[in-house]
Amino acid sequence: MAEPESAPYQVLARKYRPTRLSDLVGQEALVRTLASAIESGRIAHAFMLTGVRGVGKTTTARIVARALNCVGTDGKGGPTIDPCGVCEHCRAIAEDKHLDVVEIDAASNNGVDDVRELIEAVRYRPVSARYKIYIVDEVHMLSKNAWNALLKTLEEPPAHAKFLFATTEIRKVPVTVLSRCQRFDLRRFDQPTLARHLAGIAEKEKRKISAGAAALLARAADGSARDGLSLLDRALAAHDGEVSEDQVRTLLGLVDRAQVFDLFEEILKGEAAPALARAGEMYANGAEPKVVVEDLLEVTNLLTRLKVAPALVDDAGLPETERTRGRGMAEKLGVPVLARTWQILLKGLVEVQHAPQPLAALEMLIVRLAYAANLPAPGDLVDRLSRTEAAGGPAPRGGNGGGGGPRAIAGGRAATAVQAVAQPAAAPQPAGPIPQTYAELVALVQEKREGLLYGQLFGAVRPVSFEPGRIEIAYPNAPRNLTLPNDLAVKLREWTGMTWLVSLSSDKPGDPTLAEQATNAREAKKRAAAEHPLVAAVLEAFPGATIEAVRGAENAAAAAPEFVPAPVDSDEAPPDAEETWIIPDSFEPEYEQ
Repeated sequence: MAEPESAPYQVLARKYRPTRLSDLVGQEALVRTLASAIESGRIAHAFMLTGVRGVGKTTTARIVARALNCVGTDGKGGPTIDPCGVCEHCRAIAEDKHLDVVEIDAASNNGVDDVRELIEAVRYRPVSARYKIYIVDEVHMLSKNAWNALLKTLEEPPAHAKFLFATTEIRKVPVTVLSRCQRFDLRRFDQPTLARHLAGIAEKEKRKISAGAAALLARAADGSARDGLSLLDRALAAHDGEVSEDQVRTLLGLVDRAQVFDLFEEILKGEAAPALARAGEMYANGAEPKVVVEDLLEVTNLLTRLKVAPALVDDAGLPETERTRGRGMAEKLGVPVLARTWQILLKGLVEVQHAPQPLAALEMLIVRLAYAANLPAPGDLVDRLSRTEAAGGPAPRGGNGGGGGPRAIAGGRAATAVQAVAQPAAAPQPAGPIPQTYAELVALVQEKREGLLYGQLFGAVRPVSFEPGRIEIAYPNAPRNLTLPNDLAVKLREWTGMTWLVSLSSDKPGDPTLAEQATNAREAKKRAAAEHPLVAAVLEAFPGATIEAVRGAENAAAAAPEFVPAPVDSDEAPPDAEETWIIPDSFEPEYEQ
């Protein structure tokens, strides 16, 4: 006799799906509102459930469908917040077999024809249930025409019809639809709540999981109960007996939190070699470079929060490692340093994700952070610059020295670096007079044979304001890596012996460029020359002739050979050839008496 086949395994996310409103975890506001609406009979005709994946949107819709159609064990009950689970409607809805509860996937049924079929079916009364209920999942996938076709029915549906929409992209749903629905935002699960929920599920499965392992699974789930249960399913399948924290770390490719703090501390001390060695060890133990960067970002965020709000250290949900080590490191670091570290890590995360060799990208990121640890904080630079200028000395130069900033965590070595940077360098000797106008400035750049800089200042830069020591310019088509303000300030300080502040304006258009001003001046001279009676007569006598240049009488004779073409025989002249005339701006014709 053949043995009966065992029931197929059901994953935890489906096996422990809530069946009542009271079973929903972490959605107290939603449960309270729906329960009050059902008890008072104030049930809306359309609900919009939104939230991240795995927080219970579709599950809530099914629970509401059961609550509205449940008739109780005796078959005479009405809508209830506590469905019996044994009546024909509750069983049929749980098994996805009820004719009056239609679940639609809008991702694959998003056309206007699909919605027309739904509208046609809505008109008919339910077959056996109290309400005909339409559950539309991923409703934001509906096309624009489909939404327009549904609007009228959604505004004035039949009394026996209810719509339950679920979406993860609420911003893609038209406002005309949102105004016709009762909206519920399902919250992410916080880590302590989700960790307790996962531990309770493991206990129901007669398995043990350590508190640290449950916390790691909850953190990896990122607020999604379904993701957390899927990870728990994976952990229980991979290990027999109690699931430990180390096993979960290995399973998920995570890094020990203490090692992350050690790596962060070595980086901010500027110790690149030990930091690279530790990162290589993490990688050898299975940690993904992307995960390492994400952990460093989390540490940076934690230290910043502890810096600006020290009371967070008493939060019961904060692990002991983060509480003890985080407090000490936050006291030594400043907010500007943490902000700079955050920006570098955030940019490095993108590089690691797209690099052909993620480990190499991680190592380069660590080197960059370690080098930044040797740089003074921006505030320190400004303070030293202000103090030096007030004392009449030159501005200090940064060089490769350290000081302030992240090296404060290293103790005494940072102070030595600060003193090295603070020593002012010898002021350069002035090489010429100080420019008093923008034109004099450009002439000085030309005199110093800085061709590239001169080309930008003459042809692309628009002067906004100018005074000795302070220049404001506009550069409409500036490249992303524009270094002109800094290059110009450095050169001017070298040539004049004084500090110049060159700023790039973002809202003022500025005056025309020197090239545009020169062009406008030449065109004005040409127009004035063309109005002269003799020139006008010449232009009229020789059709096609143009004025190419206007020069002074004293320079006209010397310049003429450069611009006036040599005379050619009329037979050799090409057809329609134009003649060039150079008219001095002070030219006065002589007339016969």
